[in-house]
Amino acid sequence: MKPLVYADNAATTPISKNVYNAMQPWLTTGYGNPSSWMYDTGKQAGRAMDEARALVAKGIGCDPSEIIFTGGGSQADNLAIKGFMAGASAKGRKHIITSKIEHHAVLYTCEYLESQGYRVTYLDVDAQGHVDLDQLRREISEDTALVTIMAANNEIGTIQPLAEIAKIAHEAGAVFHTDAVQAVGHMALDVRALEIDMLSLTAHKLRGPKGIGALYVKKGIKLVPLVHGGGQERGIMCGTENVAGMVGLGEAVRDATERREEIMAYVRGLRDRLVEGVMKIPYTHFTGDPVNRLPGTASFVFEAIEGEGLIMRLNEYGICGSTGSACSTGSLDPSHVLMAIGLPHEIAHGSLRLTLGEQNTAEEVDYIIEKLTEVVATLRSMSPVWENGAPNLTAASELTAHTHHHH
Repeated sequence: MKPLVYADNAATTPISKNVYNAMQPWLTTGYGNPSSWMYDTGKQAGRAMDEARALVAKGIGCDPSEIIFTGGGSQADNLAIKGFMAGASAKGRKHIITSKIEHHAVLYTCEYLESQGYRVTYLDVDAQGHVDLDQLRREISEDTALVTIMAANNEIGTIQPLAEIAKIAHEAGAVFHTDAVQAVGHMALDVRALEIDMLSLTAHKLRGPKGIGALYVKKGIKLVPLVHGGGQERGIMCGTENVAGMVGLGEAVRDATERREEIMAYVRGLRDRLVEGVMKIPYTHFTGDPVNRLPGTASFVFEAIEGEGLIMRLNEYGICGSTGSACSTGSLDPSHVLMAIGLPHEIAHGSLRLTLGEQNTAEEVDYIIEKLTEVVATLRSMSPVWENGAPNLTAASELTAHTHHHH
């Protein structure tokens, strides 16, 4: 039996005992529809929902009435961007500013809105993945309705200067949305202190269930519904409520935010141990901001290696990680994030993201370092662009030119 060493917590996380226990009654005996408030089982479901809403609100420092439950982070991002741009709060402005390293839930939503006649500016980032604030100041205008910039990047872990971005947006009369799917519970986030107007979050990145998330919408901001129906979630996200999911999200947020300092100190220690071991492998680069980053995220690129082969080999040892480059998914391009931080095409293909959580151990980290070191050596020995213990970059760029599509 190969072990299971799960180091892909940025993709999803195992549900915690607390969350499972909190959800269980609402999946079994408490199955009433919250809209059926005339009888007890419906009333109880409604109360559980109110409690969950209050817990989510407390975790980010807003009022429970400002939380709209959604079917996850992608739905929250779509609701924030489409729902806002189509509504009265956009004041007829047609311009959106985002960044080149956003999650696809934001990027593809913005691309869709471009096809509908809106104008979108995609900000550049520096080599560590921070958005260009000077470019933001230059591009923002009286036609800018919305600035949407993620709190922390899902691939390289870099944290953005949210308070500064909010200030620039507000000075121009624009609204600021942040996709905080990777950030909630992993870093301090107070929407009032940071002056964030809308914020997306999801349960399954914090040991909660999949398929449930939330959008914080500051009082006074009007959104147009994405889903019409029976008037649930103030008529903005209709559909019979996922009570068990909401309860799970509330518990996950409470747990992650109340114990954040303790959990994240532990996770950061594991990550530092991992980075120290992996960086002993020659021709390896650590990507993202080395300091101001998510505690559990370690992202690397290995020269002369293809990321997919790396993931498949690691899986043979029971290690789960992820890569930004995807040749099998029909996309021959390396990660848009690694391209945006300026990595050369041929190097960006050898990316590996390892993301740790509180359930990981030091022994697992040591096992990852040991196996990864072996796997990288094996793959390089087979690589056409590896010669005498070093990458042959001319061969690499020629190979890239022949086998990969350039934008």
